[in-house]
Amino acid sequence: MAKSPKTKDSSGSKSGGGDNFTRWLVAGMVGLVVVVAVAFSLFSNRTNTAATLPSTVKQSDGYGISFNSGIKPVIDIWEDFQCPVCKNFEAVVGEYLNQLIVEKKVNVIFHTLSFIGDESILAANAAACASDEDKFLPFHALLYQTQSARENSGLWNAESLQDLGAQVGATSDKFTACVKDGTYAQWVANVASDGAKKNVNSTPTVFINGVEIDRNTQYFNLEAFKAALVTAGLKG
Repeated sequence: MAKSPKTKDSSGSKSGGGDNFTRWLVAGMVGLVVVVAVAFSLFSNRTNTAATLPSTVKQSDGYGISFNSGIKPVIDIWEDFQCPVCKNFEAVVGEYLNQLIVEKKVNVIFHTLSFIGDESILAANAAACASDEDKFLPFHALLYQTQSARENSGLWNAESLQDLGAQVGATSDKFTACVKDGTYAQWVANVASDGAKKNVNSTPTVFINGVEIDRNTQYFNLEAFKAALVTAGLKG
């Protein structure tokens, strides 16, 4: 990713590139500022240290949305809400991971990338807005449940993302404004920039205690994923 604007998800399909960049700029969506900010970061690898951050985010965590900071094992999940393979990963491990988070047995850090285009960017911003409302986990799950079969189909926009927020109880004026205004535009860009610096060029990409799990055996096999966590120090 750091060497080329073209990226791909784990299924091998290409996304990004000059054509997508142009399309983002002329999309005419409410989140245009977000799109421009992320595109700039994707191609420059620059980080804006003055960016407004969601309440659960720290630079030291790669700008990810973190649950149970300071606990081990540490699970870093790099994902794109429009990525169909990420949806498959969520279907396999999502419920289990949410349980571990609630039980405070793991530190999970969600890095919401935006490889695929404008709607990924809008969804990432909205997820951060939901995080401020303590609704990130149900909103995260709902985004994958409502993922369109076609990328950048128009399904996700400021209005529809507010509606999804309402379904999980995020209804405050702050949430509405956050989604409409792209409050976390520069944060979305910083996540992309950090991913580029770490050579994360596929989604999903999952690390446990800093080591990527095996794509062939541990991504989509719940028992193998559980075993990897036990090896990494999960107790109970």
